[in-house]
Amino acid sequence: MSTTSSSTPSDVSNTIPEHHPGVPPTVGDDGLVVLRELPAEPLVRGRANDPALTAAAKVLDEADAVVVTTPIYKAAYSGLLKIFLDLLPQSALRGKVVLPIATGGTAAHVLAIDYALRPVLTSLGATTVCAPARLVFVGAGPRTVGLLERFAASAPELLDPRVGVEIDVVDPYPPGGGRIWRRAQSPLLWMNSMASDVTIFTDESVTCDGPIVPGPSLAEWAAGTGKARLTELGLSAEPTEFPSRIAQAEYLAGVWDRVLRSLPENVSVTVHADRAVALDDDRVVLSSGTELPADLVVLALGYLDRLPTPEQAAIAQQARENDLTYIGPGYTADVDLSEVRGGEPVIVRGFGQAFVDLMVLLGEGRGGQFSEDDGGLTYHPSGREPIQYVGSRRGVPYHAKLGYVAPGAGPVPTRYLTSEALASRRRDGLLDFVADVKPLLHKELAHAHYARLFAAHTERTRWPWERFESVLDRCWLDDPDLVAAVDEAVPDPADRFVVAAIDRPLAGRRFADRAALEAELVTLVEADLRRRADPAYSPDLAVFNALLSVYGVLSTAITAGWLSDADRVQHVELEWHGFFSFLASGPPPQRLEQLLAMHRAGVVRFAGPDLEVELVGDRFVARSRSVPGAITARAFVEARLPRPDVLAAPDPLVRSLLHSGRVAANAGQLTADPECRAVRADGTVDPDLFMLGPSVSGSAGSSGFSRPHFNGAGFRQNDRVARHLLLRLAEVAGSRTRREDDERYAS
Repeated sequence: MSTTSSSTPSDVSNTIPEHHPGVPPTVGDDGLVVLRELPAEPLVRGRANDPALTAAAKVLDEADAVVVTTPIYKAAYSGLLKIFLDLLPQSALRGKVVLPIATGGTAAHVLAIDYALRPVLTSLGATTVCAPARLVFVGAGPRTVGLLERFAASAPELLDPRVGVEIDVVDPYPPGGGRIWRRAQSPLLWMNSMASDVTIFTDESVTCDGPIVPGPSLAEWAAGTGKARLTELGLSAEPTEFPSRIAQAEYLAGVWDRVLRSLPENVSVTVHADRAVALDDDRVVLSSGTELPADLVVLALGYLDRLPTPEQAAIAQQARENDLTYIGPGYTADVDLSEVRGGEPVIVRGFGQAFVDLMVLLGEGRGGQFSEDDGGLTYHPSGREPIQYVGSRRGVPYHAKLGYVAPGAGPVPTRYLTSEALASRRRDGLLDFVADVKPLLHKELAHAHYARLFAAHTERTRWPWERFESVLDRCWLDDPDLVAAVDEAVPDPADRFVVAAIDRPLAGRRFADRAALEAELVTLVEADLRRRADPAYSPDLAVFNALLSVYGVLSTAITAGWLSDADRVQHVELEWHGFFSFLASGPPPQRLEQLLAMHRAGVVRFAGPDLEVELVGDRFVARSRSVPGAITARAFVEARLPRPDVLAAPDPLVRSLLHSGRVAANAGQLTADPECRAVRADGTVDPDLFMLGPSVSGSAGSSGFSRPHFNGAGFRQNDRVARHLLLRLAEVAGSRTRREDDERYAS
């Protein structure tokens, strides 16, 4: 049975069924009572025995369930509905399930249901006043999309279809891509993953409690439902292509729509293009002033901006005073590069993905063009480019992404670095990363390398694999027995796995002049491009796959609290993640070819390893211990993301949570328990606040999307959290029902 109380036709009419032909509009056999069409005089005078009112009450009495709809006026339900409810007997709703629905001008009007209408319905004896549980996501990027996909997958099992769930998603950027993968960015910026290596859906490899619901990878979507959209935009995403980030934005928008369609009918989603600024008790406050009721909150904030360090702030101040340009760490797509002058030198510190983006935006982004002929790639400057002098700690660019797929080189379980092995090495509950983890980690990568070499390239080995593996099993990498075994069994140094040589190829090198340094850099990059395109070196692919497996184990150890905060920050987030990014998360090969072409054109120069930059007088001065001389420039760009530190984050929501003690922070990250629930400053756990992402403890190695068939750590975490949310929502709904029962009996 439905009853609607709008005094004039309004949006609330859209929430009720249409009248059937031939049925009187006031009270119908279909169980519809339209209060605005009841006679006014008996309503106002309280004549409950009026035939029309009696008929309406009879429909109510015969109903098993009642839907009450009303507009919100002055923070309460309508006066017409109040008059009608006042005429009903005290037990009119006894034993009935009642669902209140309201239309209002703002999200804050939702509160009128809880604080005005529901108590009245409860007082009339309603067994269950169906209040929807409310879940708020702060952040609308890939992590939220993946969580909602897992939420939809497990909802049929864990969510009572009689319990409504209203989900609010808050982000100033569009849902799906969020800030990083938004449509509104330069089409020149590419992903550093092939389209076939990106998915947001689970597959048979994912170990989780929720059901596996396969979905398209970026490449599959681009060849199917997304083809027309990409064609319209002049984009593509072939399986082995490194597509534009805008193509990824379109994919994520398509996945978002698909996920919304997969949610059950009792779950609704509302998107707010706004920013959350505070969490007050059970309400999320937005910058517009809107307050969203929230039973549960999920913070999926992604990478947070951070305030400059004191050193960076001092450099920026001195730069302003001397009419210089200083651009500190940040996401390159968001950086204003207009003050970097064409034709002038600019010192760039950082040789990873942020530098590649910078190179593109200051090159092609300023009108430069590439052409290709038999002589290779040529860059044609526009004249508006600066001359970039780039250096870093290593002094070389990240390795190019692999350009081939090798049969039989897929993911394998870890052999040495297992959760069981780490658990057995703990002392007083903790691991020492350098003593306990790092040796196993390096050994794991070495095993992957040599297992592939001995299996796929036996002509370059001298021992049977079983003999070599037996030595590897009992030795650490620096053990003389293993070193001797490698020397004898693997004659070509190019086939050996030596961590130090891989990590710091210029370590200890000294060059007579900059020309010698630059010639060596060109040689290294050219060799890297050849090797990364050659399946004869498929052990590199095996190491890449092992790196992903290792990250999953490390994520488990971090989530379980087996590493100290100091070890996590210094050795995992800085050293290990830096090594991983250098080896496995580098640019597409074409980008390094473009780097060499821009170097030949004279608009990119190499500054060397261990680059130190200082401000001397009215110029920035850069030096490397590997090469004599200095580079001077009026512009200095830190081409890297800032190290996450929530204590320095300007985000108002994060700052308010930390200030109030609602959330604790350790070693620059928000503190969460193994279930991703917020840990308060007093050490207790908030069961209704969940946190995920790079600024949250325990999220190492997990992201919004993953490679297909790799049992992505982010997918496993998403599944655990989504199922926990569903179970918690059931608890919230049950608790509310019991509370309302208590209120009814008390009345």
